Amino acid sequence: MKEYKLFVQRIGLVGITNILISLSSLILLPVLSKNLSIQDYGIWGMFNTTITFVPLLVNLGLPYSMVRFLAVKHDKSEIREEFYSISLLMLFMGIIAALVLLLFSKPIAVKIFAGNVTVAMLLAASVLVFIVYNSFATYFRTFQQMKVFSLLSLLQVYSMVAVIILMIGFGYKIDGVVFGYFVSQIIVALIAIAFAVRQVGIKFPRFKNIKEYLSFGIPTVPGNLSSYMVEFSDRYVIAILLGTAFVGYYNPGYTLGSVLTMFAAPFSFLLPSLLAAYYDKNNIDEVKIHLQYSLKYFLLITIPAVFGISFLSKPLLVILSTQEIALQGYLVTPFVALGALLFGIYGIISQILVLEKKTKIIGYLWMITAVINLGLTIMLVPHFGIIAAAISTLIAYIFACVITIYYSLKYIKFEFDLKFTFKSIIASILMSLLIILINPNNILGIIITIAVCSAVYLVIILLLKGISPDELTFFKKLAGK
Repeated sequence: MKEYKLFVQRIGLVGITNILISLSSLILLPVLSKNLSIQDYGIWGMFNTTITFVPLLVNLGLPYSMVRFLAVKHDKSEIREEFYSISLLMLFMGIIAALVLLLFSKPIAVKIFAGNVTVAMLLAASVLVFIVYNSFATYFRTFQQMKVFSLLSLLQVYSMVAVIILMIGFGYKIDGVVFGYFVSQIIVALIAIAFAVRQVGIKFPRFKNIKEYLSFGIPTVPGNLSSYMVEFSDRYVIAILLGTAFVGYYNPGYTLGSVLTMFAAPFSFLLPSLLAAYYDKNNIDEVKIHLQYSLKYFLLITIPAVFGISFLSKPLLVILSTQEIALQGYLVTPFVALGALLFGIYGIISQILVLEKKTKIIGYLWMITAVINLGLTIMLVPHFGIIAAAISTLIAYIFACVITIYYSLKYIKFEFDLKFTFKSIIASILMSLLIILINPNNILGIIITIAVCSAVYLVIILLLKGISPDELTFFKKLAGK
């Protein structure tokens, strides 16, 4: 019970952190969409999309290897050796990636940045900084130092927000915004390095176990790239087929829907190292319990959130962006929100395949999923516009989720509370009727609606006995402490 309590506390800490991180994107949304042209806002969307793509390609899956193998280590010299083996190899790959991006900055600028070469050059430098930060931040995630990890994550995001707002305030446009991003990331990367070095020290490694880490990590690269393509390829297709301006219409609705990934993030961060520790001790019952309750509490929060954000998408986008963007993109949000729910389910259940070292299955799955998504997007976007991109992504997530459940449960079966899921859907539908009845159209009305509907949902869940008395008592005690 003590270990489960600690797990829930860490989930809560990372959950709060990710709520704050998600709010940062909503803070930036009106600042950028109301001060940049549609085309420049589209460039910003493409920059953010690309800055997450390149590291997935060049880090060779090594962050996953760090989490999987170092979490069970206790000897400090061994940790130091293996940590620096991974970090220096990631740095080397980051330097190569930055040089390639710099070399091809002009054609990249023409294809995805509407000819803005400055942004393309800053992309190269930003990728290198991002990779360095990621290698050191992963250290704290690996050893469950959630307070430090959460602090770094918040610093990374809100320093970026502060600098970008400052650049906008001084009258800079997209070039200044991207430069502000770059400067803020350097500062946070240096802080992460200082924190990690203070704990682990400094050593030039012998790279003695790097082959094992590469053999685990590299098979995850096709899957991670394909997963990325499912999530972000729509932006590239829209930019190429419809123009960068349409990315500006699409991105706010997508950003609003993808806010729900904040509910999945705590489980994605904490489960890999936690489950690995239980699994390596052959404590399969604890693995099953953590999977079961992780899935239940993820659905408890996320199902009503999907309904709520779908019905509130139009008034929220009017407030956060412009009337023009809201009318163009509000229908994107429900499909993205439902996709975020499915991706969260996948993220929890796929931990079984990671534990069993069946990362090839994940790789093949996401390659097929990416082909399905890209094919549908290319075929449908020219005829049905940006809404087709969101629908294609949702179809891809449905496929990935179903196949992952099928293969994962072959190795470790755990109880899936189907009755609770139905109760949560019923409570969410009744809650949504209240949203339609209130029909808020300003920020105060939306806040009141969210508060009232959250309370109504919780009452209905309790009346339907979706949460047991023991679970409710546990959370009351936890909240009290």
